[in-house]
Amino acid sequence: MKVAFVGKGGSGKTTLAGLFARHLAAAGAPVLALDADINQHLAAALGATDDEAVLLPALGDHLGEIKEYLRGDNPRIESAAAMVKTTPPGRGSRLIGVDRPNPLYDTLVRDVNGVRLAVTGPFASEDLGVACYHSKVGAVELLLNHMADGPGEYAVVDMTAGADSFASGLFTRFDLTFLVCEPTVRSVGVYRQYTGYARDFGVRVKVIGNKVDDASDVEFLRAEVGDDLVGWIGRSAFVKAAERGRFQPIDVLEPENRAVLADMRTRVDACGKDWATYARQAAEFHRRNAAAWASDRVGADLTEQIDPDFIINPAGIDVALRS
Repeated sequence: MKVAFVGKGGSGKTTLAGLFARHLAAAGAPVLALDADINQHLAAALGATDDEAVLLPALGDHLGEIKEYLRGDNPRIESAAAMVKTTPPGRGSRLIGVDRPNPLYDTLVRDVNGVRLAVTGPFASEDLGVACYHSKVGAVELLLNHMADGPGEYAVVDMTAGADSFASGLFTRFDLTFLVCEPTVRSVGVYRQYTGYARDFGVRVKVIGNKVDDASDVEFLRAEVGDDLVGWIGRSAFVKAAERGRFQPIDVLEPENRAVLADMRTRVDACGKDWATYARQAAEFHRRNAAAWASDRVGADLTEQIDPDFIINPAGIDVALRS
């Protein structure tokens, strides 16, 4: 299952993404965490030191290799250079799993305190004024477009804050999106903006309250987001200790907060897979990008990359692994 964490900057979405990934890994579930936020803090949320985080390989620095591998021998894609962030898989493409071995993971995924992590990479000084961060996030979109995840395995993505997530079709790539919401007017405003866009595309969104002090905070959130509120995290000594550099095992997390993580996993598992819709959405956003900029940039009609009869079958990953 593919899971996104979104919310206002400072709401605690990265903290929740890290806690959820750690909860899954501690339970023995296959999990891949992906940091797609312009502010790269997921490694720290998983307990990496600053020195360790700096050494993590960046997906954005290996975009050519990612494209070349995923392209496989798909006859609709002439070259890796012709691939863009929305290029969907087709017959001949290589599919990836959550934890199945492949050369990309060998190069780009690292274990951080028991959680496998890949990071988009920071916005570098040479990018200032000349590049868009979403070109880096495109590596995550390509990986998710080609990911044949099965039941009981999880890709957990920390998305960029606020409505920036809508700068590509990446927001449609998830089985369930958790919007982390503080009991404040500004945080609720981001919820309304996000759900206003997302639900036009059938994106499932559930709200997790964060920094909840008392019953009045819960009442405020319920009044503002209604039944979308499915749980909340109270002020946590565990989280405070982590933010001060004291990293502890996940089983030290307060029982009531651990129960929220367990319920979140149950809700993710209850989401049915709809691979046909997944393919349709991928094709729709690829057409949009092709018309807006991509075809002109590449010098070809990129809508021809869409294989109209192709729908991901998780069993197909075995074929990809042998190729």
